[in-house]
Amino acid sequence: MLMPIRSASQDPKKPSQFSRMQTAIYMLNHLLGDMNQTKKPTALIVGSGPGGLASALLLAHSGVDVTILEKEEKVGGRTKLVHKDGYTFDRGPTFFHYPEVIEEIFKAIGRDAHKELGLMPLDPMYRLVFGAGGHIDATSKLDEMTERIRELAGDKNAEGFEKYVLQNRKKLDFSKQCLQTPWTSPLNILTKRAMRVATILKPWASVAGDLSKHFDDERVRLAMSFQTKYLGMSPFHAPSLFTILAFLEYEHGIFHAKGGLGSITKRMGEIAEEMGVKIRCNTPVKSLIFEGKDVVGARIEGEEIRVDKVVVNADFAHAMTTLVPNEKRKKWSNKKLEKKGYSCSTFMLYLGVDKQYDLHHHQIYASSAYEKNLHDITNHKLTWDDPSVYVQNASITDDSLAPEGHSTVYVLVPVPNTHETIVWDDIKDDYRDTIIKQLGKLGYDDIEDHIVSETVVTPDDWGASDIYRGAVFNLTHDLKQMLWRRPQNRFEEANNLYIVGGGTHPGSGLPTIFESARISSKLLLADLGMRPDWNGVDSWFQDVRRPKVKATTAKPTQGTQRTTGDGHAA
Repeated sequence: MLMPIRSASQDPKKPSQFSRMQTAIYMLNHLLGDMNQTKKPTALIVGSGPGGLASALLLAHSGVDVTILEKEEKVGGRTKLVHKDGYTFDRGPTFFHYPEVIEEIFKAIGRDAHKELGLMPLDPMYRLVFGAGGHIDATSKLDEMTERIRELAGDKNAEGFEKYVLQNRKKLDFSKQCLQTPWTSPLNILTKRAMRVATILKPWASVAGDLSKHFDDERVRLAMSFQTKYLGMSPFHAPSLFTILAFLEYEHGIFHAKGGLGSITKRMGEIAEEMGVKIRCNTPVKSLIFEGKDVVGARIEGEEIRVDKVVVNADFAHAMTTLVPNEKRKKWSNKKLEKKGYSCSTFMLYLGVDKQYDLHHHQIYASSAYEKNLHDITNHKLTWDDPSVYVQNASITDDSLAPEGHSTVYVLVPVPNTHETIVWDDIKDDYRDTIIKQLGKLGYDDIEDHIVSETVVTPDDWGASDIYRGAVFNLTHDLKQMLWRRPQNRFEEANNLYIVGGGTHPGSGLPTIFESARISSKLLLADLGMRPDWNGVDSWFQDVRRPKVKATTAKPTQGTQRTTGDGHAA
């Protein structure tokens, strides 16, 4: 035990050597005391997709010492940039919608999301071309959108759109109570809050069924429902809650990020490092470290990293089958994971062309046999005669993505996830030719003659990049795999383990992935006994009893320090 001391001024007759010893002991006492007061809890984040990066920002600001382990050479996961032959493409998502969640996350850390991320509103948002005839330019100006629907499909459907907007404005307000709160058991559904929500969300109905009450024109129903593909689902199977997906676009618009959507995660990584987060790229995790049911860290090549809490931001099924021993998983065992429902996959073309196209930033071609196309995907078949196609022509808006006079053309085709009935190595060239021909229906009649750089990505390629079955939108979002039936944010089969990303509640898509990060961060901080200051943004959940926690003593990081280890990259 270190002794208390008197200063030399109190006892001037004492030898100076004794005074120096006492002074040294005094300083050591204070040093140790300061260390005890300022020692931060530690968290490890496996994966640096948008959910992992958002978690890092919130936790670091709240006073947690955060390290991110990323297997690839750059942060971003599927939301990052691909550079080839002087062209820049988004690897996955190409636009941002419903910015409210990321705005609040950035506000929580004292930043402005729009300034930091360079979000640019698009109007029109996209052109939707119907194989059945006609097209519509979608806009978030609701009066204009009403008139465009009237021109396409008549008064009844225009009036239906007005009713749809009012219904979904109410639905969104109620759905937030579901989507922004963790679900831990079926008993949650018995709360007064959940019962009120159920009457609005109608979980027993499908998106297509709900929309049929408003619209009798198949093309208008399609314009309000194709967005279920953001979840990798058919509108005929997706719960009616997800009519809000289209509504979010019409109500709030969609955004392009200067330099491509992958620039968002790049900037988030930079901000995280400015806040002291240590990002270790090219560092794949071999396994999590268990002590009984407690997760206490992770193993990487030649090293064990031990921490207080672990956050996994990776494809859920892949992470479970590679990082967590099967015997430690009952609810999510390998056998049970095999039987779960998984989203569709995507066939991709990243095309660098030596021409500029005066066409819309986003275009969607909807098959003339749209329902059959969806049925084929669900039943592991390819549509060859008239598949639906999404095309991004971002160079019309952003000249930073291609050399002068050139364009990037990004092509996405929803297809089945990996299955023995489809051997992509045998058919991908033929399917590529089919899709190139489809582009002519969107104005790219001569694109074959102008392609100077080309990359083809199949579901097998997605699977090879650690996405289970190549299902890029993760577990399906039917009622069997939502709320408490989805992997929980505080993982239910281990202690100290938290899940973020499309494989946990509330689900896939950038806004919900960011929400999963916020939910998991709140739970993690509460488990650490911390009540953070998030600059006026609520750090707990409505209608959920807050545990007894103390206000954090750690000083929030304000981005004044940049910490990067050897070989780390933002």
